[in-house]
Order: sequence, then C-alpha cells, then structure tokens
Amino acid sequence: MDEKQQQKLERSLKSRHVTMIAIGGAIGTGLFLGSGTAIHQAGPSIILSYLIVGIFCFFMMRALGELILADPSKHSFIDSVKEYLGDRMEFVAGWMYWACWLTLAMADLTATGIYLKYWFPNLPQWVGPLIIVLLLMLVNMVNVGLFGELESWFSMIKVIAILALIVVGVILLVMHGHVEGRPVTLSNLVNQGGFFPTGPMGFLISFQMVVFAFVGIEMVGLTAGETKNPNKDIPKAINTLPVRIGLFYIGSMIAMMSIYPWFQIKTTSSPFVQVFAAIGVPGAAAILNFVVLTAAMSATNSAIFSTSRSLYSLARSGNAPKRFGELSAKAVPNHALTFSSLILFITVILNYIMPAGIFDVIAGISTITFIFTWIIILIAHIKFRQQNPKGVTNFRMPGYPITSWLTVIFFLAVLVILLFIDSTRIPLILSIAIFALLAYGYGFLKKKN
Repeated sequence: MDEKQQQKLERSLKSRHVTMIAIGGAIGTGLFLGSGTAIHQAGPSIILSYLIVGIFCFFMMRALGELILADPSKHSFIDSVKEYLGDRMEFVAGWMYWACWLTLAMADLTATGIYLKYWFPNLPQWVGPLIIVLLLMLVNMVNVGLFGELESWFSMIKVIAILALIVVGVILLVMHGHVEGRPVTLSNLVNQGGFFPTGPMGFLISFQMVVFAFVGIEMVGLTAGETKNPNKDIPKAINTLPVRIGLFYIGSMIAMMSIYPWFQIKTTSSPFVQVFAAIGVPGAAAILNFVVLTAAMSATNSAIFSTSRSLYSLARSGNAPKRFGELSAKAVPNHALTFSSLILFITVILNYIMPAGIFDVIAGISTITFIFTWIIILIAHIKFRQQNPKGVTNFRMPGYPITSWLTVIFFLAVLVILLFIDSTRIPLILSIAIFALLAYGYGFLKKKN
C-alpha cells in the first residue's frame, strides 16, 4: 500500500485507546469462564502455565511491534506478511485471520442471548445478538475513535472485575479470613497433591485453555495505520504486557486458589462467580453476568474491527474484492465492515439451527488458527531481521534470533499437544486443511485472473 493510500486512514486512536485495546485482547472469556476447566486440568500449576504462555506471547508481541514499526506507513501486520513472506502467504494469513475472528466472535455473540435472558427471561434468544450486531456495526461505522472509546470501556469493566478479586484475596490473606469455614491461605495452593497434582500430562493439557485466554492479543498490530503516534503508543502497549500478565492472570489465579482449594472450584460456571458468591458479595451472579456479557460484546466489537481492517488490507493488495478497499467519508472501510457484520449475523442464525457440537469444533478451529497467525507473524519478523540484521528501529526483539526461534518452537509444540487431546484433534486437522486449501486456492484464483 503506498503512502497516498495510507493517508486516507484516519489516525484517531489515542494512547489510552491502544493500551486498553491491548488489555482487552489479553483478557477475555477464556479467563472469566474457561479458567475453571484449566484449574481442574493442572491444579495450582496453572499459574506456571499462564506465566510460560505469557512470556512467549510477549516475545511474539515484541516481534510484531518491531515488524510494524519498521514501516509505520503500513496499515497492519498483514501488509508486513506480504512484504517478507510473499503474496500467497498474505492471502492465506489475511483470510485465515478474518475467518478466525468471525468464528471466535460467533461463539461469544451467541452467548450474549443467553446472558441477557438472566435479566429478561422472556426475551427471545435471537433478539440480543441482533441488537448487539447492529449496534456495534453502527458504532464502528462512525469513526475509529468511537471504536477505541467503546473498547476502552469494555476493557475497563473486565479490569475492575479482576482487580476486585485480587484486592479481596489480599485482604482475606492479610486478615487471616475464613470463607465457608475454611481459612484463606497460600497453603491451599499445595495442600492437595502439591503444585502439580494432576502430573505432567495435566500440566501440558492446560496449555490449550491458557492459549485460548490470550487469543486476540495481536490485534494491536491492526491499529498501526489508525494510531495517532504509533512509534510511542504501540511500544508502550506491548511493553506493559508482562505487568498485565502478572497482575491479571497470575494474580487472579493465586487469589482464587487461596480463597478456594483448587479441586473445589467448579467447571460448570465461572470460578469468579463462585468465589464472589462464597465471600458474600451481594448480587455476585448478576455482577459477573454483566462482566461476561461485556467480554462477549468486546469480542464482537474487536471482531468487527479486525475483520474489516483485514479485508481492507487484502483488498489493497488485490487479494479481496476492490470494494473492500474503499473508505467512507469518515475514513472507515464500510464495505468491508458491512460484509463482515452480515456474515457474523448469518452465523448467529445458523447457530440456532445447527447442533451445538458443530460450533464447538468451529470455536476450536478459531483458537488454533490464531496460533497459526502468531507463527506467521514470527516467521515474517525473522525474515525481516535477516534482511535487516541490526533492525531499523529502537524497538527490537530482545534476544533475537534465539527468542524468535524458541517462540516458534513453543507454539508448534502447543499444536502437537493439541493433537493428543480428543476435543482439539479434529479442529487441528481441519485447521491444517483450511490452511492448505487457502494456499491452493490462491494459486487457482491467480491462474483464473
């Protein structure tokens, strides 16, 4: 994309927006709803799982940051993939990224109908998703600044819920409090079977849910062309990632398992609800229902933004219909945005028709294709550094090339682990098939044109 085209994009995202978008990408329903399953799989060692995955996600984000800041005129990391890995890989990565965001949001959006029924039991389940899709589509059409503002508030609600749990946990620990007759103590982390009560296999299997909690974190790489000061704001958002990981994920897990022994945390509901209800917080279920509704709306909001910008980049490179590369008077790719929103709404309708098991597979595919995207980002960064051994910015990947290759190997190892888990084996095989079909489809389309 040339500079003239790039200037048509409106740089309306402020530093606060970029930071909160990064936080929103790092905190989702994987933490609020999926952490109970992860705790049962690994026990207290889930803390180590979050730490390890968080470290490699940080390296991936540092690689992403260096890649996009090397040329701020680029709209997103998809443009960088084209430059360093070629047009075919841009086609594969761009369309795969578009699809995985839609499928991820599809599951969350469908859940909003269930969440809303908590307050409105007679509300038809299709009404909530319909209203939310239309509302978020209109918000995204106004300008990118309004998207950033809305996502900032969504992220703030999630942050407040996590900080509340951590603060309550610290107070109970310091005051030697009791919950349901049990003492709140750090020894709850090791009292039942030690730190690895489910053994090495339980620890490894937990990586599936932990990685799921981090999907979407790379969305900062789509804001480069619409950030007021990318050279300042993007490094700031990425460099604060370790603090967020330590505070939000590890801090909440320690607090949760200090209050409640790990083996008594339920998998059928949010562990946040269980803990807040146990310590006597009035309306705990209603409060957390609001938080998970917010998290689902945040995922849908991010999906509409991410998919529209992905299509915009693909269209500018000739890998999607030209109309998707057109901008409105408010510098928004409205054609791409409307198309993605309509597809998202159609899938919600299909969700009411098709068996739930089909959508479990689709959700699994979404998570796995995010890992594929992260690996592609890392390989593109390695190619960039091979062409520019000393880098071209001050924001360089720490420990390159060792950390770069170790991160690639780690994510490949996670994919291998998923192959041995019954619930993810089929989604992994299907994801590989989708990757291969896109690579083949690119060659077919180019020959046809």
